[in-house]
Amino acid sequence: MRPALEHIGTTGGLSWKRYLYRSAAFAFSWHFHPEIELTLITSGTGTRYAGDGIEPYDPGQLTLLGAGVPHAFVSAAPGDNEAVVIHFRADFLGPGLFNVPEFAAVGALLDAAGRGLELAASDDLVRRIVALTELNGADGTLGLLDVLVRLADGAPGRPLASTGYRSPDRPDSRRRMDDVFGYLHERYGEPIALDDVAAVAHLSPAAFSRFFRRATGRTFTAYLTELRVGAACRLLSESDRAVADIAASCGFGNLSNFNRRFRELKAMTPREYRAAFT
Repeated sequence: MRPALEHIGTTGGLSWKRYLYRSAAFAFSWHFHPEIELTLITSGTGTRYAGDGIEPYDPGQLTLLGAGVPHAFVSAAPGDNEAVVIHFRADFLGPGLFNVPEFAAVGALLDAAGRGLELAASDDLVRRIVALTELNGADGTLGLLDVLVRLADGAPGRPLASTGYRSPDRPDSRRRMDDVFGYLHERYGEPIALDDVAAVAHLSPAAFSRFFRRATGRTFTAYLTELRVGAACRLLSESDRAVADIAASCGFGNLSNFNRRFRELKAMTPREYRAAFT
């Protein structure tokens, strides 16, 4: 599945766009756009996809995505799902603004968002971001600049995509990675062989292994394990299903392998994770 190029536009009276997005469910929509995106989850839980990173999301989580980073937010279940979404281009107030000394820290933050960032959001900052959905004109733009400066002056964000990840510049490489990520998202609960995914990318298994490692900084097997463990984390925290049932539904052939891989990635057992996050 390839990410769609989303056309963002602007909010009337502003050179950027903001809105409060409410839906019974956030469906999987793998997309990218030339605008930078700031997303604050205000209600609901689910899974966030950013580049090659897959993690659960919860209310209060703040994500900054650089221009061109493929992403998707998928709600865990129908219900009260809501997010504040802000889109802006790096030059929305003219070229070079974030290169001047006063805003250089913001420029560095936006550069770091090329891998996606999870940022700390205090209660005060959350209120300021939510307030942006109702501000217009100069007040709105000054409010956005204030939020960006506060984020840049705060704690460093946590990168979401892997160290080696860069959104491929070549169209054919981008299409291959997007097709692979879409395929894995839809089928991670099923048995998946290297040959199957290599065929999706139209490469031999050996060539695909090299291509995937260059693009993501880790092996295909390691990435698939992270995807499956991430899905299991969501089920452990939001359901009372048996651990063995969760392991099977997330693509693990046996419980002992699931327990071993889970501990390697989360430094705790599945049952300890459930106790800590429920």
